[in-house]
Amino acid sequence: MPKNPLTEPVANLRLDPSPRGLDIFLSGRLDSHGVALVWDQATKAARDARHEVSIDLSGVDYLDGAGAALLTRLALHARENQARFTMQGLAPDFQAMVDMYDMDALDADSERKDECSGLITGTGRLAAETWSNMRDLVAFVGEASYALFSALLHPGRVRWKDVITTCEKAGFNALPIIALMGFLIGLIMAFQSAIPLQRFGADIYVADFLGIALSRELGPLITAILLTGRSGSAFAAEIGTMKVNEEVNALITMGLNPVRFLAVPRVLGAVLVTPVLTVFFNLFALVGGALVIRSFGYPVTTYLAHVQNSTHTGDVLGGLFKAMVFAVLVAGIGCQRGLNTAKGASAVGESTTSSVVSGLVLITVSDGIMAVIFYALGI
Repeated sequence: MPKNPLTEPVANLRLDPSPRGLDIFLSGRLDSHGVALVWDQATKAARDARHEVSIDLSGVDYLDGAGAALLTRLALHARENQARFTMQGLAPDFQAMVDMYDMDALDADSERKDECSGLITGTGRLAAETWSNMRDLVAFVGEASYALFSALLHPGRVRWKDVITTCEKAGFNALPIIALMGFLIGLIMAFQSAIPLQRFGADIYVADFLGIALSRELGPLITAILLTGRSGSAFAAEIGTMKVNEEVNALITMGLNPVRFLAVPRVLGAVLVTPVLTVFFNLFALVGGALVIRSFGYPVTTYLAHVQNSTHTGDVLGGLFKAMVFAVLVAGIGCQRGLNTAKGASAVGESTTSSVVSGLVLITVSDGIMAVIFYALGI
């Protein structure tokens, strides 16, 4: 009848300090369960030992990777204290498993970690990572620009099915949150702007303020921020997961360009739907403002007349142009961060976070640049 591992004797530890050093007696099962019981006590004793650390393993019945890790850690602590380390009594099969661990390499890794804790080393590493990220970003911008220009010249080569899918996910599925945020933003802005205007009996000019602010600035800006958190992060997570699962390498092996295959449809889809989302945001924001104006006793027709008189075609077109620029930046940085995802369990999360932060920074910087340009052009 097979034995139940849970009923087998767990690891036993006995420490015997002596003038020449420390004698450690281990017996039982050195598996994950048994090692967890003796790890702290054994490693602390080895860390404090001097001169010599001797381990008797003649009573060990079973040893796996957890037990080998414990013995390796004890050996490293002995090296740190410049103490002599010996093991005896271990079965040949178990000894072969322990020998698979390269003590010199592990010790060198530990030394490198200590050396890298300095300020100068940390600054240098940060500068190197920044330079590498900038180089990758410039390379992606060049490749994506060429791919987009090629798509405009040869529309038949574009994967329009993926573009439509992106339009659905980033556009149609985002309408509820866009409508809700637009309504609330319009409501809040109307109430906040009405407070100072009511002192002068000019609360009807809340409509003028909403019309100009939404069409020129807040509509495309807040829509882009929502696009960053909702769709830009999704692009980074999707492509990052493909990168971790080696699917991007599979595309390259099949002779497909990942930028043209993955990034271009997402960028085109975002560019197509973001102006539409901006229009919806502005409409629902105006509805929220209309409720506030109506509560002040003004008819809706007066509110709409003020909005129409204050908003010009240049304001609307300038806002839609901003929305398209923001869409290119948000979708592009999301795809770039996804394609640059490293390996590991946390890599996709890091890429997603980086895409959102980078997208917000790019939106803010580009919005400031366009504000200066529009002012200089008199738009």
